[in-house]
Amino acid sequence: MEGTDLSMMGPAAETPDAYIAALSGWQRERCDLMRAAILSAAPFEETIKWTNLVFMANGPCILIRAEAQRVQLGFWRGKRLRDLEPRIKASGKYELGNLALTEATGVTANQIATLAAEAYRLNIELGNPAART
Repeated sequence: MEGTDLSMMGPAAETPDAYIAALSGWQRERCDLMRAAILSAAPFEETIKWTNLVFMANGPCILIRAEAQRVQLGFWRGKRLRDLEPRIKASGKYELGNLALTEATGVTANQIATLAAEAYRLNIELGNPAART
């Protein structure tokens, strides 16, 4: 990722494929695994928003952000997913939650798919989490 500062944001990319292609090493392997697991779990719309790989389902649902030393897996309804994955940390004043992954952090495609399926279900059931009333 020459010339790309990943300290707090993912690589500049116009498409999800370009986002993944800009990564290397363990971050690329991890993001490939997570992306495939998420897309296999539910019919998400995949896009780039806020320099992140974002999966939409009735509004924003999941994001992947590769940083210099970690990969963030974020969920707009992450606080509701902590029973499934206690490593998800609450983030912000709404329902956001993030799972910070380093090279040493263990995670499987099945774990990611389970979280993605539940995140999808919550967005369909509860509505767009970005629509504040």
